[in-house]
Amino acid sequence: MPEVYIVDAIRTAIGKKNGSLAPVHPIDLGAHVIKAVVDRTGIDPADVDDVIFGCVDAIGGQAGNIARLSWLAAGLPQHVPGVTVDRQCGSSQQAIQFGAQAILAGTADLIVAGGVQNMSQIPISAAMIVGDRYGFSTPTAESKGWTERYGNEEVSQFRGAEMIADKWDISREDLEKWALQSHERAKAAIAEGRFENEIVAFDEFKTDEGPRETSLEKMASLNVLVEGGRLTAAVASQISDGASALLLASEEAVQKYNLKPRARIHHMSARGDDPIFMLSAPIPATQHALEKTGLTLDDIDLIEINEAFAPVVLAWIKELGADPAKVNVNGGAIALGHPLGATGTKLMATLLNELERTNGRYGLLTICEGGGTANVTIIERIQD
Repeated sequence: MPEVYIVDAIRTAIGKKNGSLAPVHPIDLGAHVIKAVVDRTGIDPADVDDVIFGCVDAIGGQAGNIARLSWLAAGLPQHVPGVTVDRQCGSSQQAIQFGAQAILAGTADLIVAGGVQNMSQIPISAAMIVGDRYGFSTPTAESKGWTERYGNEEVSQFRGAEMIADKWDISREDLEKWALQSHERAKAAIAEGRFENEIVAFDEFKTDEGPRETSLEKMASLNVLVEGGRLTAAVASQISDGASALLLASEEAVQKYNLKPRARIHHMSARGDDPIFMLSAPIPATQHALEKTGLTLDDIDLIEINEAFAPVVLAWIKELGADPAKVNVNGGAIALGHPLGATGTKLMATLLNELERTNGRYGLLTICEGGGTANVTIIERIQD
């Protein structure tokens, strides 16, 4: 059975909205992490078979196949191609999985996978601002097939998160306790230097900007997003800017280029769920992954599940009976931010480094995605 290895995984520090990375062209953000992963692994960039990057709202400076443009802006060989993936919030996780599939198929040996997003310059759903000029009010509203199946119900992550909180009976207090814990864990991780090995400085910027001083009292004072709801801005992921990348290698490439892999891909899959709930798919996706591998959550040492909203994580924990102490141990997107297309490989870098720090074996990554889908990737740390 062929293997796929993660040789290294890096990211920028995550900039908050209108923060340190806001003025940086998205192509230059992507080029920065590509160049960094090439330099850190010592590979000859001419040997790379493909560059696969995640990016959402690919308009303006994020248009034109940013994977390819970032590689070229990094000054790297023109013969290496690139392709950009949009699986919404899981785009760069899907980039990892596409790269791994190419290696397993024998069509590639070295893949740079990653993602980039500058949400300060191009806000979430900016593509719909453009789409409105051409007669589209939402991605689905004018589709006959969609409305015949799902009607004219509101399709949004905010509504989905509220529906999840209601279905799994998660209180506002519990949501805010999780959000506070996310900030506390993130601040502790930064103070202890847990992110230092995964972050490559952009000029002088090298510390995540998102974590803030807050309290349950401050959160309780905020207005809910919708009347009668449970969610406030305090329990949602932060608008952010950033980029991330990793190097995937075949067993043959590891030997040929004398690489030292840090982990192997143990499993990768994706599953869908109700697109109106939208954010619930990590539950069936994780159940599917565990069934396919024969693993249980007791076998998994660390879990990264993207904190798009607190109810996504708490419903997943509640439904699967997971140990909260294993989940997002260094904080999540509520505190650290969610730069859409970059989040998958960002979380993979964090998962890999934390497995090494704690001598864990298996790590699981899952992300909820627009359209009601989710990816699951399980990695196994290479033990010395």
